[in-house]
Amino acid sequence: MRRRSWVWATGLALTTGLGLAAGPSTAQHDDAIVGRWRTTAQNGVVAIERCGARLCGRLVDAAALRANPDQRDVRNRRSALRDRPIKGLVVLQDFSGGPQTWSGGPLYDPESGQSAATGRLTLAEPDRLTVQACIAPLLCRTQTWTRLR
Repeated sequence: MRRRSWVWATGLALTTGLGLAAGPSTAQHDDAIVGRWRTTAQNGVVAIERCGARLCGRLVDAAALRANPDQRDVRNRRSALRDRPIKGLVVLQDFSGGPQTWSGGPLYDPESGQSAATGRLTLAEPDRLTVQACIAPLLCRTQTWTRLR
């Protein structure tokens, strides 16, 4: 009985240790894109951050928001969502992966009111992020964002 307890405790310690070892590695990969990114549309800024176990991105600034901070999502195809504020709006959801490429979705473009079911984020350089949004496997749009310091 005593031997089984030792074997079980050793197994638990190894399993826990391996889990902890994998955790920071994944977090470090995600941290490579965590931060604020300048978009190509409307001189916008998206903050990529942790949302639970995955990454998401919120719109925190744009030329339209500087002109009217109370800007609403008036171009959204769903009429029930047209009254929500643009500032703080989640535009990237459920991304995971790394160290160079993350996949997830959906993505939302408040400028056009269109959503993309899936997307890919690729860290081309430490300060350059390629954002690809796809509504179908071969129907994708790509932008390059630059990191704000």
